[in-house]
Amino acid sequence: MNRDPLENDKETLKELLRHYDNLRAGRSTAFLEEESFEKIIDYFDDLEDFPKALEAAEISLEYFPYSSSLLLRKADILLSTRKYNAALDVLDQVELLDANDINLCILKTDAYLALDQPERAAALLEQAIDQFEGEDKIELLFELADVYDDYEDFQKVFDCLKLVLMEDLQNEEALYKICFWADFTGRYEESIRLHQSIIDEHPYSELAWFNLAAAYQGLKLYEKAIDAYEYALVIDEKFDFAYRNIGDAYIRLRRYKEAIESLEKVLELSKPEDVIYEATGHCYDKLKQWAPARFHYRKAVHLNPEDGRLHYKIACTYYNEQQWLQAARQLENALRLNRQQNEYNLLMGECQLQLGAYKEAIHHFSLVVGSKPRNKSGWEALIRCLYQAEFFEEAHVQALAALEQTEGKPLFLYYLAAVHLAMGRSKEGLLTLEQAIITAPRLLKRFLDLSPELLQNQQVVEVIARNKRSRKKG
Repeated sequence: MNRDPLENDKETLKELLRHYDNLRAGRSTAFLEEESFEKIIDYFDDLEDFPKALEAAEISLEYFPYSSSLLLRKADILLSTRKYNAALDVLDQVELLDANDINLCILKTDAYLALDQPERAAALLEQAIDQFEGEDKIELLFELADVYDDYEDFQKVFDCLKLVLMEDLQNEEALYKICFWADFTGRYEESIRLHQSIIDEHPYSELAWFNLAAAYQGLKLYEKAIDAYEYALVIDEKFDFAYRNIGDAYIRLRRYKEAIESLEKVLELSKPEDVIYEATGHCYDKLKQWAPARFHYRKAVHLNPEDGRLHYKIACTYYNEQQWLQAARQLENALRLNRQQNEYNLLMGECQLQLGAYKEAIHHFSLVVGSKPRNKSGWEALIRCLYQAEFFEEAHVQALAALEQTEGKPLFLYYLAAVHLAMGRSKEGLLTLEQAIITAPRLLKRFLDLSPELLQNQQVVEVIARNKRSRKKG
């Protein structure tokens, strides 16, 4: 009956360790081969018992002082214990024995990086790469890419990955990585040429089709991107990232129904994500289908309850349906997570205004004004609220403040005119209205939206008519 090979390996290792312990204790004259010492060192290294691993390496070198393999193991252990300069000294010995060992380059690179000398690591690898071919060259190119990443020479990271693909057109690791770096560096045209050449040789490479599509997407060539993603999906119909990116491309093209179909496919194929539910909700939002938009935003909230934006988006769907109270309840959740967010406060103010809760509305609009005094949206909402609440004195004060803070935005001249008229200051109101019409005639509608009944004021109608006539003559 044959024994389990793993069991045999364990027995062999036990025997080696027993011989090693006897040798170490001076109780044995048994000879251990170089390969046996390597196994013993690796055993302690795997256990992360670095003192014993180092001791085994040093004993082994007493018997095999010119073994580059044992010296490399010793250097590796020294690196693991952060003795970087000592490791480099050992690696210098290796270089005298075997300068063409790829592990020598890799360990020296690790040492230079640990000593914060990335330039030396890069120079070493750049010099070494031409000495190797095939898998060894590819491994060093990946090492060099990591070095360039460490000291933020991102263009050269892309170059290294491109060289890997020139060595091996179907290298999966390079294909996965280069897509990100093409986007990060903006080298989309180069990525397109590279992946087209890969597809010419390997037309069934779904990763090459995906990367080609992503490069088109980076250039905002969304139709071409979708076509390329479709080819990737013909090869691998469960390629969820392709569906995800097609969804994004359709959103950019404002083709929301197609986007929804792609995003739903993502949800079928992969683990649910809040960003996918949110994107689907956004599509329904754009189609003005508030209920399914809300449904998907709620799904996103379930996965990410601490994202205030999602509560805000749910509130917007209720607001669009004129369900002010439900919108306000969702905004309470959003504001609990971020009380200083101007969008949340503005919408809460609008909800409270619609509910007739003027003081609460004023409070939220005032927070926006306090946060961004030069932004007109907060002032506009605050003054409009004060006007509707018939707090005309305060509306007057805030209209003047808005004009000062926004450097005379003409909208606030219209609002100031409306406030003057509401306070019975007809002369000032009419003069201000005339000034506003001269300054920004297109904003007259905003004045009338604030108070449509002003069209029943004959003097107001005359000012508007007179300025219309003068513009026609001009």
